[in-house]
Amino acid sequence: MTSNRPYLLRAFYDWIVDNQCTPHIVVDAEYPAVEVPRQFVQQGQIVLNVSPSAAANFLMDNDALSFNARFSGQPMQVYVPIGAVLAIYARENGEGTIFSESEHPQDDEHLEEPAQTEVTEEPAETPSADKETPEKARKASHLRVIK
Repeated sequence: MTSNRPYLLRAFYDWIVDNQCTPHIVVDAEYPAVEVPRQFVQQGQIVLNVSPSAAANFLMDNDALSFNARFSGQPMQVYVPIGAVLAIYARENGEGTIFSESEHPQDDEHLEEPAQTEVTEEPAETPSADKETPEKARKASHLRVIK
């Protein structure tokens, strides 16, 4: 079977937008073929606002998502392979999901099903108690898994 990640990502994106919230994604900026503004990458990750008002020409298919956006006034084409998306959440309330992290792009076909969880914002220095959260997301993310 194909990966369920792109289907779940689209479902969460639509759900967040339908509820008049702002979708943000957490991206592994070190994943192969990722094209993001490097000056905003912190600890190998970047958080991107992918709301319809912020992301022009937004396209999400089973392989990648891409859009045009401005960063510090400079236009840029953003390209993110689906395997590089670590989480999606609503900025306003933190609801969303964290995806399992694959080590290699070819592993994407064999991903475990991501935990369907609610995430809330908290200070980055507070470690997550959830042992199944990807190592990078647990160390660098401001997200916390709530069961």
